[in-house]
Amino acid sequence: MYLEIFAFLMGLIYAFVRPGKENRSRLFRDGVIIGIILALILVGLGILTGGAVLLIGTVVGIYVFFEIVILAILFIVGTYIGDWLELKGKKNPS
Repeated sequence: MYLEIFAFLMGLIYAFVRPGKENRSRLFRDGVIIGIILALILVGLGILTGGAVLLIGTVVGIYVFFEIVILAILFIVGTYIGDWLELKGKKNPS
């Protein structure tokens, strides 16, 4: 739960601090690639150790993949809000 909130807040800060619109498709693609790499590493470790550890490694690898994708989506949602706040701040200077 805290990791998801942290990813959302980091996306918000990332978009607010960086000027202009973010390339969200690239952000999502990079998140999926990182998830696939981490999942493959965990499955590979399960294969190397064999037996019951293979099942555990596969389950953990799949979990990590989906968690990374969820975190990437939350980060991207944060960038939408951060860009909106940045745009709103430019229109109404205090």
